[in-house]
Amino acid sequence: MVKTFAKAMVLVLGLWATLATQVVAQEKTLVMAMSATPKGFDPDIWVPGQIEAAVNLYEGLTRYGTRAGANGKLEVDPSKIEPHLAESWTVSPDGKTYTFKLKRNVRSSFGNELTAQDIVWTYEKSAVQKRTGQFMRTAARIDKIEAVSKYEVRYTLSDANRIFLGALTLHLPAIFDSVEAKKHATPEDPYATKWLALNTAGFGPYHLQTLQGGQQAVFVVNPNYAFKKPYYTKMIWREVPSPATRVALIRTGQVQYAEQIPFQQLTALRADNSVKVESVPGFGGATVRMNPRYPPFDKVKVRQAVAYATDYAAIGEAVFLGQGTRSRSMLNSPIAGAVNAYKYETDYNKAKQLLAEAGYPNGVDVTLEYSTNWWWEEPLVLQMQASLAKAGIRVTPKRIPSTEMLARRTINVWTVPFLTHLTSSFVPDPSYNMFLTAHCRGSSNVNANCDAAMDKLIDASVVERDQKRWLSLLEQAQNLQADSATFVETFLPGTHEVFAACMKGYVWKPHNRLVWKDLSCGS
Repeated sequence: MVKTFAKAMVLVLGLWATLATQVVAQEKTLVMAMSATPKGFDPDIWVPGQIEAAVNLYEGLTRYGTRAGANGKLEVDPSKIEPHLAESWTVSPDGKTYTFKLKRNVRSSFGNELTAQDIVWTYEKSAVQKRTGQFMRTAARIDKIEAVSKYEVRYTLSDANRIFLGALTLHLPAIFDSVEAKKHATPEDPYATKWLALNTAGFGPYHLQTLQGGQQAVFVVNPNYAFKKPYYTKMIWREVPSPATRVALIRTGQVQYAEQIPFQQLTALRADNSVKVESVPGFGGATVRMNPRYPPFDKVKVRQAVAYATDYAAIGEAVFLGQGTRSRSMLNSPIAGAVNAYKYETDYNKAKQLLAEAGYPNGVDVTLEYSTNWWWEEPLVLQMQASLAKAGIRVTPKRIPSTEMLARRTINVWTVPFLTHLTSSFVPDPSYNMFLTAHCRGSSNVNANCDAAMDKLIDASVVERDQKRWLSLLEQAQNLQADSATFVETFLPGTHEVFAACMKGYVWKPHNRLVWKDLSCGS
């Protein structure tokens, strides 16, 4: 009897060991060295790390197609917008009504199926919060969203416009699993915003498993994901504040991805066979912004003096090590319609002359504030300090926490007079890009760049259907923005991602964040 029991236990333990081996074999984990753990996950509330996570947790009704690039690799095709969570759509003759038929059996990690009510609830939540989702509604001219049936949702627009479908590619506002979210609602918080800030309820490929603030976040694959299942079933997001440490971890194979690696390290990493560096030009521009609500930046000649006193050559060499591209517009090539509007070149005498004409013959003292969102911010500020001093613009650098920067540069707050900022757009459309960055209601208008003439040009471009007139409006807006000099356009750093050598599948996306479901490892 004892022998029989012992044999049975051996068989059971052997079975357990076999099953455990199979589970380990099936579970594929990617460990990422990130500068900080996310401070939240609700796409309607922008906090550090939120975007990087949200693009992998929430998906849109539409998506951009892809094409083979010049190097043979896949790249985004901005001219092609395809169905995603939507199966198809129809458009009314006047271009103001879009009816989307939803893909069936799209389920969240909680098992709830996507319905038209989820989309209506999502936009109601965004409207209540009056944050990024509300901006999307405004930019895309959305008047009304209604459920036609369980699997059909209708958008009614105030104007036929060029950017609506592109806007729907975004994770903003997120399409939430409203059935699950409602379980966490309270009378004081009917849209469960407190719960959604630190938890996830989407229809995307991953969802949050655990969060240890200041240490790591763990994401696991959505077992019900409606599309191709990701190669990696688990993503471990480790907080590693030091760039040098992130480099050491990727080189020694302790992580498979490292973010925000300074250019100084990229050259050496490109020669290291244990890692792979993927570089893409990208749309993002490293800018220095001036808020015209605060003196001395309320005078255009002071702003122009700053532009002329900037040593672009030194920035290109010292900050971007000759690897960046000069930015010449608030629209960054290769966005359609971009022109070389930013004509400023380094001219200290011109800068001094403009300062004197503005009433500052003895120069001026200013504070340039920056955060640590991007590796280039501090070195750029130090270069600006050195070059502007030659024209009598005495700069005091001031580093502030990322959370403070986010709060103070928010639309309708605008309390940072002089700051660094990455200009980028999640939608590779010029009209949307300008609305985002330079319109008075733009959510990335971080320096109170409010001008009635500019708003009029941007608004006209959004609804203009004639190609020639549209391009003319874009050019006028870019030139007006350059003349106002509220931006100092420096360089386009590009995007440089560092992976383990085995990694494949990376495709740059307009939101400029890593998409985990694209990645795999092996031959």
